[in-house]
Amino acid sequence: MTDWQGKSPLEWETYVNKMVKVAAIEKHEYEGWVLTVDPVSASIVLATFLENEKVSISVVLGHAVQEVEILKEGDDEMKQRLSCIFAPEESKAYSPEELEKRKNDLKTWLETNHIPVTEQGESGRTLCVVGVLTIDPPYGPEECSSSNEIILSRVQGLIQGFLEKQQ
Repeated sequence: MTDWQGKSPLEWETYVNKMVKVAAIEKHEYEGWVLTVDPVSASIVLATFLENEKVSISVVLGHAVQEVEILKEGDDEMKQRLSCIFAPEESKAYSPEELEKRKNDLKTWLETNHIPVTEQGESGRTLCVVGVLTIDPPYGPEECSSSNEIILSRVQGLIQGFLEKQQ
């Protein structure tokens, strides 16, 4: 077992969002920004930014890692770029005010259409429909959750229609 594999997850976390050079077995070397380290296998996931805003992802298996050298700290802009790599295209960050407006608009629309809705949770961020379906921020069809598939499907369709009318 190498020193790398002997580290704890908290030690590996200190490498996240940093540019590193990884020396691996058979004299292989890899450079990139650390996205994450798998706590079970000690494998390192590296991101390298190419031209045209494309990203190359590499995984260096934990057992092959010999040494990891930090080359550069990531600034806030780089941390933001790294955090968005696996985010869906349509997802975007909403300010707390925008989320509150989206929640209130959806709640008002549901109530106008005679669909019982309440706010749940400590901060009232989650909407609850008929006590069997929840809608979390940012209040789109994908954020609906219910064990009743029929209600889930119908409410998702309603929300989709509501959002399309707003655009």
